[in-house]
Amino acid sequence: MSARLRLTLSYAGYLFVAGCGTVALLAYVLHFVPDGNLSDERGRPVPDRSDLLDALLPKLAVVLALLAVLGLVGGWLLAGHMLRPLQLIHAVAQQVAAGSLAHRAHLRGTRDEFRELADTFDTMLDRLQASFDEHRRFAANASHELRTPYAVERAMLDVALADPDGVDVGRLLRRLDETNRRGTETVEALLALTALDQGRLPVRTPVDLAELTAGVVSDLGALADEAGLTVSTELGEGDLDGVPALVRQLVTNLVLNGIRHNTGPGGRVHVTTGTTEAGTAELRVVNTGPVVAPHLVATLVEPFVRGVGRTSPGGSRRGDPVPPGSGLGLAIVARVAEVHGADLQLSAPPDGGLSVRVVFPAPGG
Repeated sequence: MSARLRLTLSYAGYLFVAGCGTVALLAYVLHFVPDGNLSDERGRPVPDRSDLLDALLPKLAVVLALLAVLGLVGGWLLAGHMLRPLQLIHAVAQQVAAGSLAHRAHLRGTRDEFRELADTFDTMLDRLQASFDEHRRFAANASHELRTPYAVERAMLDVALADPDGVDVGRLLRRLDETNRRGTETVEALLALTALDQGRLPVRTPVDLAELTAGVVSDLGALADEAGLTVSTELGEGDLDGVPALVRQLVTNLVLNGIRHNTGPGGRVHVTTGTTEAGTAELRVVNTGPVVAPHLVATLVEPFVRGVGRTSPGGSRRGDPVPPGSGLGLAIVARVAEVHGADLQLSAPPDGGLSVRVVFPAPGG
C-alpha cells in the first residue's frame, strides 16, 4: 500500500469518524426528547423522539456516505499535493542512482520540513559531485603522471637499442635513474595522499617544531648546495600537538618545494619557526623564484598543479641538479595541515617566488 493511499484512507477515516461522532452527539441530544403522543398548549400534536429519529436517520446515512466519498476524493488529492515534494526528490534520487549527479530538486515554496529535506539533499549532491569530480580529475592526472616516466624510459631504451655503439652508457644510466626516481616519488606521494584520505589520524604527541625543522633543513642541505642555493633559518621555539611523521613530511615538502622551484644558483630559501602571541606554533618558508600569477596561487595545493617556472612532467631540465617534483608536494602539505587543524596560507611576492605560512593550533587546543 502506497503512502498516498494510506494518507487518503486516514483522511477519509478521520472525516467519517468525525461524522459518526456528530451523529452520536445528535442521538444523545434526542435522548432528552420525550417519546409518545405529544401536543403543545393548544392541543396540536408535536414530533416526539421517534418521529425525529425516523426523519433524521435516512438523511444522516446520506450525509455519512457523502462524507466518506468526500474524504476519499479530497484525501487522495490532498495527499498527492502533500507528497509532491517527496515525489520530486524521489525522481532526482532515481536519476542520481542511474549515474547522473547533475540533477537537483530545487524545491520552492514555504520553508517547511519538505523544503529543508530537499535543500539538505541538494547540498549532499553538491558535495558528492564535487568529490567525484575531484577524484576523477585526480585519477586522470595520476594515470598521466604514472605513465609518463615509463614512457620516457622506454623512449630512451629504444634510442639506445637502435644505436648501441653510440650510447653514452653513463649518461643513459643517470637519466634512467632520474626518471625512475621520479616514478618512485610519484607513487610514494600518491600513497601518502591515500593514507591521509582513508586512514584515521594517529594519536597526537608533543612536537618541537624548531627541532624537527632543523633536522629537515640539515637533511636537505646537500641538495640545496648542489643546486647553488642558500637555505637560511630562524628557528624560534614552537610547540604543537601532532603526528611527528606527518609534520616532518609537511616541513620536508615545503623546503623541498622551495629548493625545486627557485631561480637556480644564487637563489635563497628562508625558513622560520616561532610562537605567535596567541600561543600557536608558526612555520614560514619563503623562497626566491619565478613570478607566480596571483590567480594561480590558490590552485598550487591541488594535485599535479604546477605554477610558472615549474618543471614539465617529462623530466627535469638539462643540467638541473634537483630532480623534478611529482606535483603532489603542496597537495600533501594541504592535507597534513587539514588533519592537524592548521591554517595554511600561500602568497606570491611581487618580485617572484612563493611564501608559505602554516599556523598550528596551540598545544592542548
